[in-house]
Amino acid sequence: MELDWLLAPPLPETMPRQRVLYHRLRQAILSGHIAPGTQLPASRSLASSLKISRNTVLFAYEQLVAEGCLLADRQGTRVAMLSVQPVMLPRKEDANEVPLQLSVRAEVALQPGPAREAAVLPFAPGTPDYSAFPFRSWRTCLERAWRDAGWRQLGYAAHGGDPALREALAGHLTTVRGLAVDAGQIVITGGTQAALDLCARLLGDHGDVVWAENPGYLAARVAFGLAGLRVHDVPVDTEGLAPSDRDWCEHPPRLIMITPSHQYPTGRVMSLPRRLALIERALQSGTWIIEDDYDSEFRRAGPAPPALFGLKPDAPIVYIGTFSKTLYPGLRLGYLVLPHAIAADFARATAQATRPGQGIEQRALADFIRRGYYTAHLRRMRARYTARQIALRAALKEAFGPSLTLSGGEAGLHLVMWLPQEIRDTDVATRAEALGLGVRALSSYTKAPMICNGLVLGYGNLEEKMLLEGVRRLVLAVQSQNNNMHQS
Repeated sequence: MELDWLLAPPLPETMPRQRVLYHRLRQAILSGHIAPGTQLPASRSLASSLKISRNTVLFAYEQLVAEGCLLADRQGTRVAMLSVQPVMLPRKEDANEVPLQLSVRAEVALQPGPAREAAVLPFAPGTPDYSAFPFRSWRTCLERAWRDAGWRQLGYAAHGGDPALREALAGHLTTVRGLAVDAGQIVITGGTQAALDLCARLLGDHGDVVWAENPGYLAARVAFGLAGLRVHDVPVDTEGLAPSDRDWCEHPPRLIMITPSHQYPTGRVMSLPRRLALIERALQSGTWIIEDDYDSEFRRAGPAPPALFGLKPDAPIVYIGTFSKTLYPGLRLGYLVLPHAIAADFARATAQATRPGQGIEQRALADFIRRGYYTAHLRRMRARYTARQIALRAALKEAFGPSLTLSGGEAGLHLVMWLPQEIRDTDVATRAEALGLGVRALSSYTKAPMICNGLVLGYGNLEEKMLLEGVRRLVLAVQSQNNNMHQS
């Protein structure tokens, strides 16, 4: 039996010969090129004819025997009779192949959105100031966590997360955010996106309606769509989410996702009457409210408005927080605060759905919070971001004059610069990207029929030395599009 083709060129450069021999034999068997019952040469004979070591042949034979492709006994080695008979594959040019494709639900994750690479550019929204990260104190906490680590920290995290972190977070939220919660109500997650995914899957069923802010957080739509929920867009006005009676009647929601403390991306704050009214309607309709307390840690003027969570006892509200902006995104840690009625079951379901880990990082973060490092870091960053926003506002007003309209800025790390309707924000954002800026078009966060025209300007990563140069380039981007409009 001629088997010289098994190691004929071309050979993969990085693959060992024993793997090449195994793969080519396996492919020949599964395709029917070598028929069932065919007797293969003895290992010594095949090794000699191919001029390779016998161990190389033995490896391929033994692997294929283990997989059920070959049978080895006193009579020799032969191709097994597979339960599903292989067929000769047609040549590619003759094949009428069904294309490989993702599920229909996956289409929502493939929709155009802001490029993640823009996060390193000036004015990119949602990017914190990495240069101010407290490396020394964080490293100390990490080293202490490793020194004190046991086998539990090396395995999956406990249901709901590390008990020490949940306890530290409960104290922090009670003291700083005014939420009277205990550790049993907290579930540690892999950040905001993971928290939204859990809420979508554990609080909603396939086909349920979820309300999303318009304009709003694009990644939330991805989480809801992948969970099989139907997204209904509700407009945002100066007081936050503004549902109409028609929305409640024609699109009754199972879930409502809001960013009331600092709406993303407009920066607007939901009024207290609007918050109370939303809670009452949710209680009447059996609706869950997902409250993403986005950027509330970086409040500018006075204390942050009260969270919806806690305004009314036992209300159907889930509170989401994250350390992506306050520490760094790569930490991939966030948390959910849940009503007592579902907290234990939600934690058990989360452990089965996600198999949480990061035991060392969770223990280090608990230590970081307990020792006051986290609160001190927030205080320093709040002052830094406030000064940076003041400088940016002044530079923008000087560059664009009295016609400039800015919104947001009460909290968070970005401003919205509104543009005249004759200047398309998408064109300005494209030109700005070519000039090395990470601004985003406000319309890219918006779904029809809502119309918004402006630029989302992040200043978290905008170093002082780059501020004036960044504004100069932004002026060029806007003027370029304005000139194009007049010429056309």
